[in-house]
Amino acid sequence: MSSGKRAAFDDPEIVERFADLVIKTAANLQPGQLLAIGSEIGKETVTRALAAAGYRHGAKFVDVAYFDLHVKRARLQYAADDTLDYVPPWYGERILELGRARAARVGLSGPAHPGLLSDLDPSRVGRDQLPAVRETGKVVNERTTNWTAVPCPTRPWAELVHPDLDPEDAWVKLCDQILHVCRLDTEDPIAAWSERAEVLVSAAGRVTERRFDALRFVGPGTDLTVGLLPTSKFLAARFETVDGITHLPNLPSEEIFTSPDPTRADGVVRATKPLVLGGSIIRGLEVEFREGRVVRIDAQENAEVLRSYAARDENANRLGETALVDGDGRIGALDTVFFDTLLDENAASHIALGHAYQMCVDESEVGKVNDSTIHVDFMIGSSEVRVLGLDAAGTETPVLVDGAWQV
Repeated sequence: MSSGKRAAFDDPEIVERFADLVIKTAANLQPGQLLAIGSEIGKETVTRALAAAGYRHGAKFVDVAYFDLHVKRARLQYAADDTLDYVPPWYGERILELGRARAARVGLSGPAHPGLLSDLDPSRVGRDQLPAVRETGKVVNERTTNWTAVPCPTRPWAELVHPDLDPEDAWVKLCDQILHVCRLDTEDPIAAWSERAEVLVSAAGRVTERRFDALRFVGPGTDLTVGLLPTSKFLAARFETVDGITHLPNLPSEEIFTSPDPTRADGVVRATKPLVLGGSIIRGLEVEFREGRVVRIDAQENAEVLRSYAARDENANRLGETALVDGDGRIGALDTVFFDTLLDENAASHIALGHAYQMCVDESEVGKVNDSTIHVDFMIGSSEVRVLGLDAAGTETPVLVDGAWQV
């Protein structure tokens, strides 16, 4: 039986506060900018609130692009196999034009139709990566847009996260959790994010200063060493565009991250949370690396989806990101699997196959970081996983143990 409590995102005032935080603090929309919103059918209420906030705060024009997972399902069911890699060129050109126009961008995460593709051939599901497009990585690396990705609660997502609750109670709980992790339950969310950002930026600076040659992850089923480049630097929480506009690329954001050496990754790593990819849920994931490349991908469910992604191009099976998450963030403390990369990756340390962030290395090494059409994060951290820094001689220094920084 439902508790009868009203869900936060059913309250127009709370939705408006959320939208204002996203537009003005996370994306940091400037008066006169174009605002692009990437959404999905099933997220209309929050999308419209974001559009309204955009216009209230001076947007020249708000362009909303809705993706329909049901249409993607139809393509995967019926389209010829040799067409599944096709992406209409105007999809990528739109992103490039947003960069040229110095636009602001907001993307809404969180599944609106979980499990919709679960009965389809996972190898075909892995071939169609829309709505993701390669050009997004180029625009991010060029820092021409102030952008953010934020969670958007939906009722189907709530039932996925909290299947043991009455559907209405599940909806209430998910909404409350998103308010909490976005710090909207504080008296001054903007100040709260400023304070947290300072902590993360400081941690990123300390780890960068140590100039480790590699990081080693050790835990149950995991012993993975990831090489770093000589100029690899850790970033956190705040980005700045080429025009000097600061923004929060993720809201919430609890990570520090860098671009590793794509030629040096060795060992086995076991995912600590399920991965939602291309509309499918991959559980029990285990990945083995040798000399920088993935040589084995196994899982309890849907391993073929990630295998398809990792075979997408020559460098899709190399690492493009290594990220560390401490135990002081709000997401991990909830001990909830959200089945959403934005939230789950900020609950635990993680790595990503594919495209790397060029901003994480000096200009002299931009050509060394990984370049790929994909970027797939999966979570490998927990309180049981220790992160060690290695110098060139192999001497180990604790970096993150039991969720606490050691440097």
